[in-house]
Amino acid sequence: MPAQTLELDPALVAARVGAEQIPLIDLGPFLLGGYDERVAVAKVIGRAAREIGFFYIANHGVPAALTGRTFAEARRFFALPAEVKAGIAIEKSPCHRGWFAVGGENLDPAKQKAAGDLKEGVKIGRDLGANHPLVAAGTPLHGPNQWPDDLPGWRGAMQSYYDQMTNLGRQLMRAVALGLDLEECFFDPMLTEPMTTLGPLHYPPQAGRITESQLGAGAHTDFGCLTILAQDARGGLQVRNAQGQWIDAAPIPDTFVVNIGDMLARWTNGLYASTLHRVINVSGAERYSMPFFFDPNFDADVTVLPTCLAPGETPRFPPTTGGQHLLDMINATFEYHRDKA
Repeated sequence: MPAQTLELDPALVAARVGAEQIPLIDLGPFLLGGYDERVAVAKVIGRAAREIGFFYIANHGVPAALTGRTFAEARRFFALPAEVKAGIAIEKSPCHRGWFAVGGENLDPAKQKAAGDLKEGVKIGRDLGANHPLVAAGTPLHGPNQWPDDLPGWRGAMQSYYDQMTNLGRQLMRAVALGLDLEECFFDPMLTEPMTTLGPLHYPPQAGRITESQLGAGAHTDFGCLTILAQDARGGLQVRNAQGQWIDAAPIPDTFVVNIGDMLARWTNGLYASTLHRVINVSGAERYSMPFFFDPNFDADVTVLPTCLAPGETPRFPPTTGGQHLLDMINATFEYHRDKA
């Protein structure tokens, strides 16, 4: 359906301003430069994390050809009939892996109620066999992926992209550490078995009057530590700035959008902003995106970091672990997982 036939509720278009409020950061000097250059980039990232919680990164080291191939494979999977995709339905997985149908995730249950998001997706994590110690111990969210049958090349593309993004996530966490005046390798011991998830998404065209009762992705903050997003050229991602205005995070070629999640906001005692965002697909066409969620080990101690607490200041959040925090958040947005839990 052409975009001009859509009607947006006024609440979805009020006070929209330019995307220049979201900074574009050249990550090249951090990846390739010396210590001083790394610190300089880390401080820019830290400022963006405090002021808006979102930023773009360029020169990130992930080959554009690999990203393009991964998008192509995602489109190929989502084009399959629902009954074929259901062969790897997320409900079949013991560790929250696989495909969920449109409405299967609800990121704004207060407004979307039972409708859920107007998107479908796949959850791909660290592919661990039954003999891995964490799996053998019954650690939640750890285990094997579900891979589609009869889709040659799909698994290889997803795994290659997943590996590249895991490496990028580790580099970004080193930048986070330097930006918080911590040792560059501060987080490394907590990233030996990271809970990393690649989540290809497909947003069908939205028709008719669009209201907050169902969006492509309802307004939400991300659960975890960092999200690294590749988006296609359709647009639709919106971020709420500190003034309460919704701004477009428009696609910029060969960049990723990075945002701070609730876990990192908690770790920094609220110093870093986990910012509301949403997706409204008004392009009149299919939209695809590729979020990658980078989170620490399941048993990582998420206690307020020492440089984020002034003398005599009380932490705003009680201690938790990386795994427990994610379980709490997943149960809030996936009804099947809440019922299983």
